[in-house]
Amino acid sequence: MPEIGIGARVRKSPFFDATVEAGATMFTIYNHMYMPISYGDPMREYSALTERVCIWDVAAERQVEIVGPQAAELTQRLSARDLSKCKVGRARYAPMCDHDGHLINDPVILKLAEDRFWLSIADLDILLWAKAVSGEGDYDADVFEPDASPLGIQGPNAEDLVAELLGDWVRDVPFFGHAWAKLDGIPMVVCRSGWSHQGGFELFLTNSDRGTDLWNLVWDAGQKYGIAPGGPHFQERVESDLLSFGADHPLDADPFEVGLGNLVDLDAAHDFIGKAALIAKRDQGQRRARVGLHLDGEPILNVDSPWELNLDGESVGSLRVGVLSPKFERNIGIGFIDIAGVQVGTELVALGPDGPRVATVVPLPFS
Repeated sequence: MPEIGIGARVRKSPFFDATVEAGATMFTIYNHMYMPISYGDPMREYSALTERVCIWDVAAERQVEIVGPQAAELTQRLSARDLSKCKVGRARYAPMCDHDGHLINDPVILKLAEDRFWLSIADLDILLWAKAVSGEGDYDADVFEPDASPLGIQGPNAEDLVAELLGDWVRDVPFFGHAWAKLDGIPMVVCRSGWSHQGGFELFLTNSDRGTDLWNLVWDAGQKYGIAPGGPHFQERVESDLLSFGADHPLDADPFEVGLGNLVDLDAAHDFIGKAALIAKRDQGQRRARVGLHLDGEPILNVDSPWELNLDGESVGSLRVGVLSPKFERNIGIGFIDIAGVQVGTELVALGPDGPRVATVVPLPFS
């Protein structure tokens, strides 16, 4: 198998050394950083995530900080979701678009103060975008990448583990709620969030010199809870219908097409980048969609490039991701298709490297 060379051009996270010590066997590049995605046994990691607790180095989930007198105005300009009712200490999942209404990121936006926000971004250079928008608009706000690196704690035992580390107060933190905390003098923002459907927290380390220290504290305390190292798990996220920006759709997709239309506030008073284009798209009617698929044939381990999807011999889109699901005991996938003439139950033909197979359209989330 091809390998990724480890060098100085791509940044290492504060937890990198700890992940190597824990046995990381595979990395990907995300936001110009190494991010571990396997420790050698995906099914062991799956069972730990779904039955016990996992520790994830997700520091590559970088933050864009916007702070200053016009921070709220700039953040709202960037976001298609109305943030006016978001309170300090809470967060919102908020799509971002370019001027043509194309989805360019789906960050979680944390409101740290009335004049301070973090955009917890997916894999794209949103720091540069936000700087450009701020400069062109002459906003009175600073835009930069803060020293903030999330360490994920995910799984059914995550709450008990974090409560043991930080105190029972964390049990009262609501979903997408966050608070400042310290553990043995290590500063962090604790947020009930994470890219799994199993529940858990992200500890946003704000002193990158203490990465190994924080990992070890979580690791040691987690032994009684059956902790295992892992990373955002491919099978679990597909089973849970968690959108993977850039993987589940082409880059010209809009929020309606990927299933985020309910988070686009076209009728709100505020203007945002892409609003006029999205109003036009809404008025024209949706033509494409991200859909669930059941796929027949031999087990699918991975789809590393899109497979063409045909209906009556004509291309109608592509299978973006596919995998054998432990939960549903069958092949499932995410497709991005032209929806004309397609509905739940329609049988498409997926043209994979091993030949064609039937791909039946099913509702999302999978059941």
